Amino acid sequence: MADDKRPPPVSATLHSDRRGGVEHGAIHKPIHTSVQYGYERTEDLIGVFQGTLKNSFSYARQGTPTTAALEAKLTQLEQGLGSICFSSGMAALSAVFLTLLRAGDHVVSSHFVFGNTNSLFGTLAGLGVAVDKVDAGSVDRVRDALRPQTRMVFVETIANPGTQVPDLEAIGALCRERGLLYVVDNTITSPALFQPRSVGAGLVVNSLTKTIAGHGAALGGAVTDTGEFDWQAYPNIAASYRGLDPRQWGLQQIRKKGLRDMGGTLAPEQAHRISLGAETLALRVAQTSATALALARFLEVHAAVARVHYPMLASHPQHALATKHFQAGSWLLAFELRDSSRMPAALDRLQLAIKATGLGDNRTLVIPVAPTIYWEAGPVVRAEMGIADGLVRVSVGLEAADELIADFGQALA
Repeated sequence: MADDKRPPPVSATLHSDRRGGVEHGAIHKPIHTSVQYGYERTEDLIGVFQGTLKNSFSYARQGTPTTAALEAKLTQLEQGLGSICFSSGMAALSAVFLTLLRAGDHVVSSHFVFGNTNSLFGTLAGLGVAVDKVDAGSVDRVRDALRPQTRMVFVETIANPGTQVPDLEAIGALCRERGLLYVVDNTITSPALFQPRSVGAGLVVNSLTKTIAGHGAALGGAVTDTGEFDWQAYPNIAASYRGLDPRQWGLQQIRKKGLRDMGGTLAPEQAHRISLGAETLALRVAQTSATALALARFLEVHAAVARVHYPMLASHPQHALATKHFQAGSWLLAFELRDSSRMPAALDRLQLAIKATGLGDNRTLVIPVAPTIYWEAGPVVRAEMGIADGLVRVSVGLEAADELIADFGQALA
C-alpha cells in the first residue's frame, strides 16, 4: 500500500492546465465543443481506434481535450495512474459495476451507502450480480461476507447521511490478501482530505458535483485507477483490452464500455466548470470542515438535539478511524431532533441554511432525511440504516461559523 497520505500541493492543481500545455498561451484549458476529430494520416486515425496513438481523440462521446485536462488534474489529485470523467457520480459508479462485473459475481459493500447507490445495487441483483451489505466498520464482517465469487469490495469514506466510517486500512489489507478489487467512494472527503490509494484502493470514485467542483453549478463524476490493483489477475477483462499495458486494462474497459457503449459522457462545458472549482478545493474544504465541526459541537449540547453525527466528534463511533485517516471531517453532518414533530417548523425558521437536496454547495443546505431522500426506502430499510424520523442532514457551506450557529440556534429555540 502507498504510504503518502498527503494530497499534492495546491500549486500543482492551480497550474495543472498551464504545465500540460494550453493553446495560445491561455491560463485555463479552453472549452472544446467539437464532436469529431480529424487526422492528416490514415494510420493516425487507425492508431486512435487501436489505442496506440496517445493523447488523441476520435469522437466526443469518449472524451475531449477539455475532459482530458480535467482527468489529468484528478489523476494528480488522487495520485493515480489515470482517470475517466463521467456525466455524474452515479454514471461513474454505474460504469464501474456494469463494466467490471458479470452475472454470477459477488460484491461486498458497506451497508451505509448513498441511497441511489443502494438502488443501483438492486439493479445489479436483477442482472445476476449478488451484493451483500455489511457494517464495514468491522473488517471481520467484511471477511465473513466473502465468497469464492466475490470480485470487489465497495465502501464510502464517510457515509451519507449517517457519517459512518469503514475500517478503511484493514479492509484494504484484506482485499490485497484475497486479490480483490477495492473500490472506495471518496466523494465526501475528496482527495484534499484523504487518499484512498494509501489504504490500497484500486479504484477511487468521486462525484465531482460535490466536494471537488463545489458551487453547485455542474454535474460530473470520475473514476481513478490508483495503480494498486493487478488487473492481470482479474477474470472479467475482455480479450480485446488485454493487448495494451496491463496497468491500463481496467481503465480501458471502463472507458470503452462506460463512455463509448453506455454514453455516460461529461460535457466539455461541465468539465470546464469542475476544473475551475477544483482550483479552490483545499481552501473550501478547510473552511467547511472547520465550520462543520463548530456547528456539530454546538448542536451536540443543544437541548432540542438528541444526537449529532460527525466523525470528528469524540462521541462518534468511528472517531478514532476518522482522525487516523482524514485531514479533517469535511462538510457533511447530521443531527436528530428529540421531537421529530417539531422538525418542519424548526427548519422553516432557518434564515441562512437553504432547505434543498444536494451536497457540497458553497451554501449551507439542509434536508429532513426520512420523509424525503429515504422515503421510498421504507421504514424497515431506514431502521436498518439508523435513519431516525427526526434526522436532519446538513451540507455546510462557506458561511461564517458564528453566523450558522446563530441561525440554527434561533431556529431550534
